[in-house]
Formats: sequence, structure tokens, C-alpha cells
Amino acid sequence: MAVFAYFPAILVALVVAVLWRTRRLLLRPFRSPLLIIPGPPNSSWLFGNLQGLREDEDGISKEWFNRYGHVFMYRGFFSFPRVFIMDTRAINHVLTHSADYYKPAQAQRTLTSLLGKGVLVTEGEQHRQQRRIMNPAFGPSQIRELTDIFVQKAIELRDVWDAELSANGEPARINVIRGLSKMTLDVIGLAGFNYEFNSLNPSGKPNELSVAFEEIFKVPEKIPVMMILRNFFPIINKFHKDDRTRRVEEAQATMRRIGAQLIAEKKAAILREESEKKSGGVSGRSIQGRDLLTLLLKANMATDIPDSQRLSDEDVVAQVPTFLVAGHETTSTATTWCLYALTQAPEAQRKLREELLAVDTDTPTMDELNALPYLDAVVRETLRIHAPVPRTMRVATKDDTIPLSTPFVDRYGKEQDHVRVTAGSPIMIPVSLLNCSKALWGEDAEEFRPERWESPPEAVSSIPGVWGHMLTFLGGPRACIGYRFSLVEMKALLFTLVRAFEFELAVPAADIKKAGGIVQRPRLRSAPEEGNQMPLLVRRVSRA
Repeated sequence: MAVFAYFPAILVALVVAVLWRTRRLLLRPFRSPLLIIPGPPNSSWLFGNLQGLREDEDGISKEWFNRYGHVFMYRGFFSFPRVFIMDTRAINHVLTHSADYYKPAQAQRTLTSLLGKGVLVTEGEQHRQQRRIMNPAFGPSQIRELTDIFVQKAIELRDVWDAELSANGEPARINVIRGLSKMTLDVIGLAGFNYEFNSLNPSGKPNELSVAFEEIFKVPEKIPVMMILRNFFPIINKFHKDDRTRRVEEAQATMRRIGAQLIAEKKAAILREESEKKSGGVSGRSIQGRDLLTLLLKANMATDIPDSQRLSDEDVVAQVPTFLVAGHETTSTATTWCLYALTQAPEAQRKLREELLAVDTDTPTMDELNALPYLDAVVRETLRIHAPVPRTMRVATKDDTIPLSTPFVDRYGKEQDHVRVTAGSPIMIPVSLLNCSKALWGEDAEEFRPERWESPPEAVSSIPGVWGHMLTFLGGPRACIGYRFSLVEMKALLFTLVRAFEFELAVPAADIKKAGGIVQRPRLRSAPEEGNQMPLLVRRVSRA
């Protein structure tokens, strides 16, 4: 009974201790140097300005940019200040100083819990170590070897749609994102780790890896408050697990089991192959292979690299779901938006088809695809206007001063040629808005016009992207490692589909919206409950 008498005092002491330990976090919204930067008024203590962003990311960001300029402050969860920067010098600073600017801790926790510590998630030395081992697998010669997988799966998708036309007549209304998503899943299965998903097989049943993948990345239309709290306070998961959490954990266990099994089989095959050659071990110079995972394992098992540079089995297993995420939805979404853009630019669609039909093969090589100038221009213009991942965020790991190419005026009327950040300050990099900046691309920056790539404006050379004078694949040490893979796969898809079919939008253009999320997938304003869709009217191309 004496213990209960002290309970109020113990409770107060615990509360004080928690408040003391979290004082910096609690005081950050009131002491941040970002507070001098102009920006929109706070909408909610819990959600800040994020609800408006989630509902209409591009529209709200553009509205704020037009009102407050290229540098402004808005509020995140729990009203923490964030800075939006659309300045090429500042963005270059953040992206190239990757040791000083990490992905947000909440994003890292979420991705780690879903994927493990793959190359998308890791930071610092662990990320550099993974990139060193993985880079050779994504070089031009390796992608050249994989191109026939891209082309054959594109032909398989073409035949599926052709069968729909035979069954339903022409034109047929087809939700193209569904087929494209299945095709890219099949491709990353085969090209990534020689695994057969068979998603495009109309009579095939979903296998357990694809079911697990879908379960893990099933995102609700409206994110529940509890999901947000779990992300910020992971300890909640130790005391309370809802049905969604349990299903995700089961799916993760399935992915880990299959990933470990794939790796064990490939390791055994590599050692068996080397034993038969009696080479005395795996040499880094003799690395040959087809799927990315086999190349990664061979590089990691090479006898001529120090043990300190090898990846652990856990790190290798983590690359399996990483390949799935990075190589699946992004390319299918980009190709979906490309077909949409071609429906809105009939002359561009006609011109592209004319170039493609002049090629006298149905199965082009990577070099033949890359030699088609208008196809290249269409892909570039699509990825500029319809970047699958429209924004990214970094968090400062230390106090820093970010230089600006163009000054801004703070809340007190003083001109600033830099942004001062402290450790923990979040920086939003608006990929899509910078890609469509009128200051860089001219007044027609928001128009789909592939011809602009015949002579791009000089100003776009300041964009610090790894490819194509755009931020779509980011830049710096954390730039997308698989951008060559994605580009050739997208070209193979367009080559095959635009040669075979004519595309027309099946709904008014105003009905198409970009749904919020990490990847901007299309939805219908008139039917958001039906999920991701891009309904097109598809006809066969008539060849004289």
C-alpha cells in the first residue's frame, strides 16, 4: 500500500524525465532558424500543412511557390518547420554532401521495417560499401545483356492487350497501368534475380512473393493517425499490433525466407560453377552473369576484395525487396504517364510511331533502342514532366549553411543569400516543380514537347541531376543506381506498344489526377475508390 502512496510522485517524475529527454524535439518548432523564412500559415498542430500537400501535392506546392518564392517554410507532422528549396545551387549542395544530409529518420525506419537495410535505406559508410559492390551490376554492358528480357516481356504484354482487342472489339478500354505494372514486376523478377512471377500470364495464379510484395506496399487512401504515431514512436509496436501490422510482418517473413533461399541457391551455383572450372576461387575479374543478384553475389564473393568491403548476408538479402521496389512501380508509372502524354499530343504519337515502324525488327538491342532520337526525346520529356517520384526530402545531420544562387527576403524584410539549418532540419527538394521550372525551361515548361530536346536551354545545365538535365533520378552519391535499367526498359516498352497500338484517352483529361504518395500514380477524380488507373482506348495499328 505504501507504494501506491508514492504513485503520483513517481508518475510526475517519469513525465518530467520524458519531457527533459525530449526537450530539444519539443522546442524545435519554436527555436528553428527556418522560422525567419516566409511561408503558408499552419493548418493543424498534428499534421501541419501536410493534409493539403497529400490531397494536391503539385497544385499546393506550385501555389505556395508562386506566393512565397523559391525558398519558403511550411510545417510537417507536429508542426515541425521544413524548408522548401527550388534553387539549383542549394539543391546541388544538399545532394552532393550526402554525409551531411540523410533521409528522414521516419522514412528510414519505415523503409527498413519493410525492406531491410538495402541500398535505398542505408546511409554513410554502409551505403558506400553497398554501392561499391553493386555498381558494376548496373553498368551499360550489364544492361545490354538484360535488354532481351525487357523486349520479350514487352511483346508478352502486347500479346495480352491484343487478345483483349480480339475478345472485346476495337477500340477496347484498357487500364494500361495494370498491365504495365505486371510487366515490370515480371522484368524485375527475371532481370533482378531470375525469379518467375508470371504476372502477365492471364491463367496464372499469384505466387507468394508477389502476394507478399503487394501486402507490404498496400497504402490506404487516407493514412490513419495511429500509422503516423507508430512511425514517430516505434515503441508502440511492442505493445499494440493491429491487423495491418501483423499482415505486413507475415509478408516480410515470406520475403526474407524467399530472398534467403534465392541467395543460398545462387551461392551454391556460383561455387559449383567455379569448382567445375577448377579456378581456385571466384575472381572479381571473371565476373560474368545475367541477373543483378547473381552479379552482386559474384562481386561480393570475389577473392580479390578485402573482407572489410564484403556485404553481410543480411545486406544481400535486403537487396531483393529493394530491387522489387526500385525497379517495379517507378518504370510502370513513368510509362503509363508517357502513354497518357502521347494521347494528349497526337502528332507526337504519330511521329514516334513513324520512327519506330522504320526499324526492321521486333526485337531491338539496347544500342538500336538508344539510336532512335525521337524515342529518346519522348522518354526524356516524359520523365521531365511526369517524374514518378515527385519530391524527396533530406535532413541535416549537423548545423550548416546552404548557399543560394538567388537570394530571398526573410520575414523581417532582410535579403538572405543562404539558408541556415541546424541538425534535424528537414529540406524538401521539389523534383517535379524544378523539372518544370519556367525560369529554366522557358514559358512552355509545363507543356509536353519532345522537340525541345533538339536544343535544350542553356540554363538547364545548372540542374544537378545524374541524367538528362533533370532531377528525376536525383544526383550526387545517392543518385538512382538503376537509372540505365529503367531507361532501356521504358524504351523497350514504348517501342513494342506504340508500334502495335494507337492510344486515346478514354475519359476527359480533367478526370485524371496524380494521387499522392511516394510514387505518383494516376487515378480518376470521378472514381478514386477504384484505385490506380489510366483508362485508354486501344486500337491496333493498321499497316498498309
